[in-house]
Amino acid sequence: MQKAREQESRIRGRLTRELALLVIASLVIALDQVSKFLVRANLSLGQSIPEEGFFRITYITNAGASWGIFSNAVFLTVATAVVVIATLVIYLRYALVRRTLFRLALGLLIGGSMGNMIDRLSQGRVTDFIDVGAWPVFNIADCAIVIGVVLIAANLIFSVKREKQPSEPKDD
Repeated sequence: MQKAREQESRIRGRLTRELALLVIASLVIALDQVSKFLVRANLSLGQSIPEEGFFRITYITNAGASWGIFSNAVFLTVATAVVVIATLVIYLRYALVRRTLFRLALGLLIGGSMGNMIDRLSQGRVTDFIDVGAWPVFNIADCAIVIGVVLIAANLIFSVKREKQPSEPKDD
């Protein structure tokens, strides 16, 4: 009886973690797609609001990958996104992914990758609009991907540090 409860508890915990990851990825996709729709509907290509300044909303498109590399290679960028997403989904089966921060990062990566992939498949290019200083113009999906990568790197660095620390002697 106790074993059955423990099994049920593990299953419920896993479903909760899976649902949380799905919700995060879905939120990123929704925010990304709605923001891009609003930019396309309200700005002309190349238009900036305000026209000058450090932070602007500037409507541009990008037919390549990050910062325009692989320009006009829609198949290559979509195929790469599919491989990355599939790899992340497969990686979800590993124990390290049980950590909440790591799952949050994977949700951001999957949502961001899918958000830009939706653009590539539906528009043939990605809509970018966040224009900050000297940085290339980017979008919400790009933000999610970068934040996800930073969280994974931080998680890996801190987990290695934890493993290297000697365990403290226990008081009897």
